[in-house]
Formats: sequence, C-alpha cells, structure tokens
Amino acid sequence: MFGSIGVPELLIILAIALLIFGPKKLPEVGKSIGKALREFRKTSDEIKGKIEDEIQAEEFKEIQKDIDNIGKKETRPPSTPDSIEEPPPSPYDQDQEPEENKGKTETNKQETKKDEEGNKKP
Repeated sequence: MFGSIGVPELLIILAIALLIFGPKKLPEVGKSIGKALREFRKTSDEIKGKIEDEIQAEEFKEIQKDIDNIGKKETRPPSTPDSIEEPPPSPYDQDQEPEENKGKTETNKQETKKDEEGNKKP
C-alpha cells in the first residue's frame, strides 16, 4: 500500500495525528494532504510527459539528420579522383576478345560465309 509502511505503522501514525490535530481538524488535514498529493502527482505527470515529448523530438531530429546525410552521400560526387574505379572488363563484352581467339573468330566468320555461299541454290 505505502511501500514499506505496514498496517501497524499506519495505525500509529493516524493515532499520533489524531492526538496532535484533534478529532475536529483531522478530516480537514486529511483533505488538504489528499489535495496536495493529487496536485503533486498531476504536476509530476505533466513534467514527465513534457520530458518524454522532448526526448521523442530529439530522437526525431537525429533520425532526420541521418536521413539527410544519407541523401547527401548518394547525390554528392566523389571528391577525389582516386576514389573512382573503373569496373573490371566483363567477360561477356563482344568487343573485347582475348588475343588467342581473334584469329580463330575471323577464320570462323570466313568459313561460315563460304558455307552459306556454297549452300545457296543457283
């Protein structure tokens, strides 16, 4: 109920309050203490909400900066020419043939033309 305060301790506190304030003033004191606790809890909840809002706003700003930095990195050209690398030649490029195959390809093309000419009907 009140943390580490048990029922016997609570009864002792109420008995002392009854002796100090008297039976007529005790309800008024209890009411004012209840109002003070309620106001304190309300204020602390408001402060907690504001702090959480600020934390979320700060996190949002950091995420926005990260997104902006990513966008800048993608659109910004490289600053040094050393960072530009040419891709390795593709083995599928038809324009670049190994030296050993160049002569064979020319011979194959000529043979294909001769075969086509020979297969034509007069």
